[in-house]
Order: sequence, then C-alpha cells, then structure tokens
Amino acid sequence: MIPKKNILGTNKMTQICVVVKDIEKSAADYADIFGVKKPSISTTGPREETHAEFKGAPTDARAKLAFFRFKNITLELIEPVGGPSTWKEWLDTHGEGVHHVAFNVRDTEGKVKALAAKGVSVAQRGDYRGGQYTYLDATGPLKVVIELLENDVRKL
Repeated sequence: MIPKKNILGTNKMTQICVVVKDIEKSAADYADIFGVKKPSISTTGPREETHAEFKGAPTDARAKLAFFRFKNITLELIEPVGGPSTWKEWLDTHGEGVHHVAFNVRDTEGKVKALAAKGVSVAQRGDYRGGQYTYLDATGPLKVVIELLENDVRKL
C-alpha cells in the first residue's frame, strides 16, 4: 500500500492541550501527579497584539497558559478568560479535557487550503511573539482541533 501524502508536512506532534476551568488548580494537580515543577502561568496579550480572530471575526479572546515541557512533547493547559474563543466554546460544549493537538509547520496558508478540501475549517487564528497560530476544527473527522504553529525566527 502506498502511503498518502502528509498534508501537514510533518509526523511530529509537538503539543497536546487540555482546556481547564481553573488553571492554578489543574497545573498544581499535573505537577503533583507527574512529579514535576509547576510551570509559571502567563496570560495572552490583548487583541491589539494577537490580532485574534474567532470564526472569521476579531475577538478579545484571551487565555491563561501553562506549559509542561516533557522530553517528547509539551502539555499545554489553557483557561479561557476573554471574549469568544475556540477554548471557551470547547469548555462550554465539552467540558474540561483535550482540546487540540499541535504541529509546527511552514506554509500555514497552504496547509489550511489542503485541510479545507478535507472539510476541516479555520476556527481561530492569531499571532504570538515569534509566530502565528491557527486552530482548525477537525472535530468531524478527527474528534479534536488541530493547531498549526508557524514560528518566524525574524520575529523573535
């Protein structure tokens, strides 16, 4: 059997994200159970910095973030704290749990077009210091959101 072309251009998943209601408690629980240091918690910037869009419209979406960096993957915790977002929608609809899996990519727009042909659409996108993120609603075929992270060393 001939393998199909990998739309993402990589087979290395870099992150799994869990959306939570209380990031302080959840981060403490993860640290305790895995025997690791509790990471610092940061808050995403305002829309003027992130240029966040949810379902194609500007949003004041903000979130608290905590990152557990394991040897083979990063576990991200997100607590939504701002306006409409994929994180808040997921929490309201599904409750706490796995929200997305992330991949570092190049040519985000090309990946978005290829995934659109598979029925996977953009849910949210924005910028962060050093790059951009794009969440794609793959809940139909994959039962999870896909995040594309494209880092730009020129922005660091």
